[in-house]
Amino acid sequence: MVFVYSNGMESSRNNSLVPGFDDEKDESLRIILEKIDTIDKCIRIYLDGYIDTYNSNIFQKRIIKVISAGYRNLLFSCPALSYVSSTGIGSFTTFLKMVKKQGGNIVLLELRPKVYDIFQLLGFAQYFNIKNSLMEALQLFKGGASAATVFPKIFSCPICAKKLKAVRSGRFRCGGCHSILAVTGQGKIFLG
Repeated sequence: MVFVYSNGMESSRNNSLVPGFDDEKDESLRIILEKIDTIDKCIRIYLDGYIDTYNSNIFQKRIIKVISAGYRNLLFSCPALSYVSSTGIGSFTTFLKMVKKQGGNIVLLELRPKVYDIFQLLGFAQYFNIKNSLMEALQLFKGGASAATVFPKIFSCPICAKKLKAVRSGRFRCGGCHSILAVTGQGKIFLG
């Protein structure tokens, strides 16, 4: 779902959910808030743009306002997030620590492959709940997962036996021997 509002309507909507949310903005990252009524203290945060060293401070201040407003289950909707730097990933880590203390959680939804690769390369993909569908994300917040869900999958590398964790299907590199591994949607592991 993509909202198309003029800046005034968008600010009004955001500020009604989190007072003062749009007091400080950066044009490189547009954020739209949507309350999720079916999950306690849950908000969907649409990200459009990029997060880097220059705008991560403003991004962090704005999301801390969301957490301070009482939301502890944060669903970051990321299909329009084109890039995130290590500093931006550090911001997500800060948010995760904050909401975990309150019994909440974070889900990153619909990451672009290029953005997912950055999380994977820096070793943070295993720490975050990364989902491809809204239904999977909501199930996680409700405290359950469907019987067909096999992720996250913990397994040993078939080459070096290093313990690994796959949060979704796809290809990635083993942190031990650097072999390329493929994980299917059913959780089967293959080389290459």
